[in-house]
Amino acid sequence: MEKDFWRGRRVIVTGGAGFLGRHVSAKLKERGAADLFIPRIEDFNLVESLEIRRMYAEALHGAEPAKAIVIHLAANVGGIGANLEHPAEFFYDNLMMGTELMHQAYKHGVSKFVAIGTVCAYPKFTPVPFKEDDLWTGYPEETNAPYGMAKKMMLVQGQAYRQQYGFNAIFLLPVNLYGPGDNFNLKTSHVIPALIRKASEAKDAHDDTLSLWGDGSPTREFLYVEDAAEAIVAAAERYDGAEPVNLGSGHEISIRDLAEMIVGLAGFRGKLVWEKDKPNGQPRRALDVSRAREYFGWQAKMPFEEGIRRTISWFQENRHHLA
Repeated sequence: MEKDFWRGRRVIVTGGAGFLGRHVSAKLKERGAADLFIPRIEDFNLVESLEIRRMYAEALHGAEPAKAIVIHLAANVGGIGANLEHPAEFFYDNLMMGTELMHQAYKHGVSKFVAIGTVCAYPKFTPVPFKEDDLWTGYPEETNAPYGMAKKMMLVQGQAYRQQYGFNAIFLLPVNLYGPGDNFNLKTSHVIPALIRKASEAKDAHDDTLSLWGDGSPTREFLYVEDAAEAIVAAAERYDGAEPVNLGSGHEISIRDLAEMIVGLAGFRGKLVWEKDKPNGQPRRALDVSRAREYFGWQAKMPFEEGIRRTISWFQENRHHLA
């Protein structure tokens, strides 16, 4: 059934050369998608309208648009520090990419648009676990609200285009991803790769202490990148609804417990020092993931500690090639 679904379809995967995109592209090929178009950042600036139109002209050349699918993974993204330094860029870049990519997909007669949102779109004090129906009960946590709101506009746009034009756009809400091949640049990385890098470097330097932002009390949920890729491909195949769908592991952990796990597995034996004058971010994050099971039969498989072990191993084997 899966190979039949993808046969003869051209699949445009924005961000297909990135961390998540590489895994999504591999899953697509495994399931019979032989015709992938991956717009590279050096070839197309997807923040610019004219560049997006040029991308679609190339991507759909010789294809049947009515069988084409767009999976929009590309994003300008980073951790708390990056969001605080570049809120305007995070808002503008992600808003313009999503809005024009979806609009031109509709204009070109593309059959389906798979939009990838973010857990940052949820209100700051959403009841835990986050249910999709609570997306509009308040304003997002301040440190990443511009990014979260820009991404959430794809949900509004997709539902509006479905209502007026009958356009098939779906909206998925993943928690923060992690896994081998993640972004370990300390200026732009999320918490897991940042902790892995800091703990590994502190161990090698024989440091006595390791300083971390906040007080360690916030909770987070993380999704192994291969599980996320499987979810996105499954939704592209089986889900055609207007409602947003959470993608998560169902495992909530405090930043303090996460840090202690990572430093232990990375071999750092010093003391953790919490910089309590630095922002914590949203107090709690954990998703209700029942809708993904119900709507397209997906649930995460990777045990969390095993996923962390694999990520640490990958970093330690590849660290000398990383910036």
